[in-house]
Amino acid sequence: MVGTTLIKALQGVPILVLLLIATTLEASGDAIVRMAIYNHVGFIRIGLFLIGATLLLGYGSFLNVAPLDFGRVVGLYIATLFVVWQVINAIAFRSFPTMPILVGGALVIAGGAIVSFWKPA
Repeated sequence: MVGTTLIKALQGVPILVLLLIATTLEASGDAIVRMAIYNHVGFIRIGLFLIGATLLLGYGSFLNVAPLDFGRVVGLYIATLFVVWQVINAIAFRSFPTMPILVGGALVIAGGAIVSFWKPA
């Protein structure tokens, strides 16, 4: 019962908020797993893998409670993910987007908006 109540409460949260939470969890989880693979060994690596896995589970959970058809939410999700990924990439790896990434990202965002908001006649 508690799980069902929590899911219903989360479905009342605005979709964009759920997507921002999901994309932040995914990009952060991926960044932590990358750090574990390339920058650490031993118990620190294992700990980072566990933290990354927990964040990625959270991403899947928040994405899937969004009360929209999955096909429509995915467009907005990919657009949001692109933006959040660039922010996490700048913070975690000090890597900033180049012009090709910005132009391609603009197309990703436009495509996400089309998939999510275009209502066929």
